[in-house]
Amino acid sequence: MHTTYFNWSSGKDSSLALYYVLQQKEFEVTKLLTTVNKDYTRVSMHGLREELLELQANSLTIPLEKIELPAHVSMSSYNKVMKRTVSKLVKEGYTHCIFGDIFLEDLKTYREEQLKPSGIQCVFPLWKKNTKELLLEFIALGFKAITVCVNAKYLDKSFCGRVLDVSFLNDLPSNVDPCGENGEFHTFVYDGPIFDHPIPFEIGDKVLRSYEPSKDEDDNCFTSDQEDHKSWDTSFWYCDLIPI
Repeated sequence: MHTTYFNWSSGKDSSLALYYVLQQKEFEVTKLLTTVNKDYTRVSMHGLREELLELQANSLTIPLEKIELPAHVSMSSYNKVMKRTVSKLVKEGYTHCIFGDIFLEDLKTYREEQLKPSGIQCVFPLWKKNTKELLLEFIALGFKAITVCVNAKYLDKSFCGRVLDVSFLNDLPSNVDPCGENGEFHTFVYDGPIFDHPIPFEIGDKVLRSYEPSKDEDDNCFTSDQEDHKSWDTSFWYCDLIPI
């Protein structure tokens, strides 16, 4: 088995990709790697509290390593941090990395190009699969997830803090990918077949936050699962989940 770490987002695509990998028995996943906003102690882009991320990793029984980044980080700075992190992982014996990407070609290429010098091989278990079928499979397998961030350009407040089920899928506008692969929404998975136990939480406030992209291309900020692969969207609804 290949010694493998997982580029973990805390959301549905990561969870389903991990489920696939665990069925294959080809990769030994011994680390979850997640970028967090150190200024707000939350998962990058998702806005999930670190405590829930840690509870999630505990239920998965896989060690978690967090990469702390400031709220605003340039692409060059991000690449330097990741280069140091990957160098350490190689010394620890890791040879493969799992990603939950589905069809964003430029993001896949970016990941492969960044990891190629280190010798780490990228694995994409969900690559090119039908996103509607993936979401239906996710639901049918018994995974439980809730939206924690939605892009206000595509979805209104009512979609924020909503459980992913068939009615959620049916209510999505036609211009929104069923898995939110273009960044339309992000989720937190709190139960499912890969978890030892469900993660308890309660729904807190829902807030709209707006951001301004830097005018300097090198200073464009990005996160663990949406690395500046397209032009900026600036307003997002966030649902705060509170551990209980």
